[in-house]
Amino acid sequence: MNRVYFIGAGPGDPELMTFRGARLLAECRTVYAFSPFDETFVELLSGKELFDPYDYPFDGLLAQLERQRQQGPVAFLVPGDLSFFCPFQALIEHFGDQAEVVPGVGTVNAASALLKRTLNLSGKCSRTLIVSPRVLEEQPGSPALEELAAPGVTLVIYMNHLPLAELVARLRRGYGSNVPIALVHRLGFTGQKVLCGTLDDIVELSSGQVFFAANGGRRSDLTLVLVGETLTAPVDHSWWDKRYQRRDSE
Repeated sequence: MNRVYFIGAGPGDPELMTFRGARLLAECRTVYAFSPFDETFVELLSGKELFDPYDYPFDGLLAQLERQRQQGPVAFLVPGDLSFFCPFQALIEHFGDQAEVVPGVGTVNAASALLKRTLNLSGKCSRTLIVSPRVLEEQPGSPALEELAAPGVTLVIYMNHLPLAELVARLRRGYGSNVPIALVHRLGFTGQKVLCGTLDDIVELSSGQVFFAANGGRRSDLTLVLVGETLTAPVDHSWWDKRYQRRDSE
């Protein structure tokens, strides 16, 4: 029986797909993709049967996939990759050995590259946490966002459903001071934009620009939020020469 491939599609730019992912996608006549991936990948999807996986109940989707893979391999374009907040885990478990996950460039990796900043910076940031305010609220017993926002922590915030002013106020309570923040909107898609500022001025800087759904709500737009000192902290390069000297003495 033909396989079902879950192919990391990067944050939206087809050039960030791996060679393996592109090759397997080319072999599949049937592809499931969310909007707007069906738009940005239009050239790679030409001539294929396209489906939105959310157009079907779970059992109906499974039944359809069983029919489709009798005709050939089937591909799912996975936003970012499977690592964080991916909706396809249940499908992968259902197909077991007949499912194959192909990693892609994750959204957080692409955002870090776009900003040209390492998210764990020695002496400034000891850990990076990837969170979603919406998921924290939905999971009983989860820490509040304020508890995770702390000096020395870089937060990468997916699927934010909070109005920006509320999000910033909660982050301020956690960090306890003014720290840098970056809003990366529609990363990899048309209309990509980046706004950098601090917790003091980001609300004013974003005035008149659409980054999130109006008035919050359950809908979260395609904006990744990165917060923490590492976004602007100067780098102490003295460790480089220390490493060089250590190597020279070995």
